[in-house]
Amino acid sequence: MPDVGSTPMPDPLAYFLTWTTYGTWLPGDERGWVKEGEGFQVPDRRIEHEARRKLVEEPFYLDEVQREVIEATIVKHCEIRGWQLFATACRTAHAHVVVHAPVEPDIVMDQFKAWCTRKLREQAEAAGDGRFLERQRVWTEDGSKRRLYDTDSLEAAIIYVRDCQ
Repeated sequence: MPDVGSTPMPDPLAYFLTWTTYGTWLPGDERGWVKEGEGFQVPDRRIEHEARRKLVEEPFYLDEVQREVIEATIVKHCEIRGWQLFATACRTAHAHVVVHAPVEPDIVMDQFKAWCTRKLREQAEAAGDGRFLERQRVWTEDGSKRRLYDTDSLEAAIIYVRDCQ
């Protein structure tokens, strides 16, 4: 329940979602990292070493075919759900999506990850890629879920995903 006298936030125009592949951007990373509830953190080799030691599988990097499968899956999933897709880009170690959906961003991201994993497993099975099929983890837990409330933020996110990746 909102505080007395508070103004509720408007619904966002879109979400800017980013998630990484398993083991490719660890806490302590030299690029910096985000700690839940505390925001951006500076690099820390000790923390990164400890996180790397806890990995249960090798880091996972996407090849060109897998990136194409992911982008096509995101496009198709948005069509099926009736979500407005503004931009998507998949790279070797992460995916970006700018999308408007009438549900919370956690749900959107979870659905994208789940469907992309299913399609990657189907592609691997068809290609006889037993090494991929043995993997338990494709994605890191969670990811970045930015709410975009104005057209300038939306446009900046689209340009970043479309042109700067």
